[in-house]
Amino acid sequence: MSEFLSSEALRRDIAHVHVGAQFSESERPIGIQIYGASPPALSEAASMVSERYHPDFLDINFGCPVKKVVRTNGGSACLRDLDLVTTIIHDVREASAVPVSVKIRSGWDEATRHPVEIGLRCQDAGAQMLILHARTRSQMYGGSARWDEIAALVETLDIPVVGNGDIVEPADAARMWRDTGCAGMMIGRGCFGRPWLFRQARSMLDGEQPIADPGANARFEIALQHRDLLVDLRGDSRHSACEFRKHLGWYTKGLANSAGLRAKLHQIESLSEVDSIFEEYLKSMEIAA
Repeated sequence: MSEFLSSEALRRDIAHVHVGAQFSESERPIGIQIYGASPPALSEAASMVSERYHPDFLDINFGCPVKKVVRTNGGSACLRDLDLVTTIIHDVREASAVPVSVKIRSGWDEATRHPVEIGLRCQDAGAQMLILHARTRSQMYGGSARWDEIAALVETLDIPVVGNGDIVEPADAARMWRDTGCAGMMIGRGCFGRPWLFRQARSMLDGEQPIADPGANARFEIALQHRDLLVDLRGDSRHSACEFRKHLGWYTKGLANSAGLRAKLHQIESLSEVDSIFEEYLKSMEIAA
């Protein structure tokens, strides 16, 4: 899934937002995720994106809880008006040349926590797959995701239901799969700096022996591969380097004596600087050993 993109910015052809809709063929199957609160804007963006970029599907984000999105009535703010939600889904489905999925939360707050009702409305409006982050907007990322709500949607809806929330270890994915009967799982914050989590989860679902987390050398190799893919896609600019700093911080989380390493990585101005910083850290660890 792409990062979520503003429908208003897409329809106005704002270049840096359209960059977020670009992907390589190796990333398929891929969905482009859009958000907003204006049915005409979302409809126009859906038509433009599906015809210009040819993703495998479009996803409408009614789940994002962050203030800058919610204050424009986008993301999870739409859940306060289910008539608006159904209109958006219907119009996007009509305009899109590819299948349409919908991402929701369980409600805006506890008083409006009705995931099954919301899911039924989405299905009736034309959603072809539903992704539930089983928290309300008011919870943000606090508390626990209620996986029983995912199971209730699976039991009620005819379309595939994807579960989301609190998958931070491979065993969590296996447990969600077993306990909810969901058609698939979305892993979000749990994979930050840990892309191997998907392989580990897949292994557990297949009944294989657990795969251990990689050590420093293997982590760095993966981080550099990630870096190279970014350079191929967007070049080695200062903007790319600043954007990648957070990923480098996540990749090094939990490594021994890594505070100094992260301090250096968070100051890079070019992605080419990363190799020597990694090499210096590995040498220092060999000396310490």
